[in-house]
Amino acid sequence: MPTYEFLCAKCQKEFSITMTMREREEKKPTCPTCGSAELEPLMGTFFAKTSRKS
Repeated sequence: MPTYEFLCAKCQKEFSITMTMREREEKKPTCPTCGSAELEPLMGTFFAKTSRKS
């Protein structure tokens, strides 16, 4: 499952949430610190595992 990173516009805390793409489309995540739904998505890194060697 993907991990999404957000910055809360209200309390300025960064946090990450792991959820499916479908959950991300259907649900509005909230800040675990203050409960605000005013979130800014952050650009995060990602890891892709392949069977091919570099």
